[in-house]
Amino acid sequence: MAIFKKKRKKEEKGEDLWERCKACQEVILRVELERNLRVCPRCGFHFPLPARKRLGFTVDEGSFQELDGDLSPTDPLRFKDTKRYPERLREAQEKTGLRDAFIYGTGLIEGQPAVVGAFEFSFLGGSLGSVVGEKVTRAIEEARKRRLGLVIFSCSGGARMQEGILSLVQMAKTSAALARLRKEGLPYLSILTDPTTGGVTASFGMLGDIIIAEPGALIGFAGPRVIKETIGEELPKGFQRAEYLLEHGLVDLVVERKEMRKVIAKLLDLLYH
Repeated sequence: MAIFKKKRKKEEKGEDLWERCKACQEVILRVELERNLRVCPRCGFHFPLPARKRLGFTVDEGSFQELDGDLSPTDPLRFKDTKRYPERLREAQEKTGLRDAFIYGTGLIEGQPAVVGAFEFSFLGGSLGSVVGEKVTRAIEEARKRRLGLVIFSCSGGARMQEGILSLVQMAKTSAALARLRKEGLPYLSILTDPTTGGVTASFGMLGDIIIAEPGALIGFAGPRVIKETIGEELPKGFQRAEYLLEHGLVDLVVERKEMRKVIAKLLDLLYH
């Protein structure tokens, strides 16, 4: 019996070396995929990217200083669906190694100083709760205090239902903070990755001075299935995808991941001067 178990472990280890592209179905060596910033070398499909990895390739090596990494959510509503909210939080924290779904700090991007933040979709769908909203607001205020540009990579399913109205109020809170940043004349680059939906899209996600999307990213408020069922009509091909939104003026640029760092640095330099 033990022999079969060992054999299965070997099979699983071999399977971990490869990953299949959801777009073209190509089987890719995971090392090659990581080298290519988790972009399919065959078709250009952009795989999801963990927040720390995204920040790692965006900022200059050794320059990132994380802020407020110790903030953790609580359970003020004592919410329970199929599981209690604290249990869901524990599972997400163990899975990701993060306290919540947003990381931010200061760093250099090709020598340009900025406050940079990124969402972690693996943490409860990158949902916007009270701690995430507080950290986004603090990132904005940090940029204002230091007179720096702000860069936020969004990747979120929207408001966190387990926090009810406390989640929804974060939309207004972050938007008000951005209004103060804008009054100071400081640049905010909003980078929308797959997916960016719900309350994040309806607040700080679409308030950037320049809005950039990764190729193929799903961006919208409600998802295409919900819209289709509501209006009872077929949606246009590529509806709510980055390229469609660029064509219709809802985003300013669609930039491939390998070019993102360079584009951000150029824009920060341009907007600073």
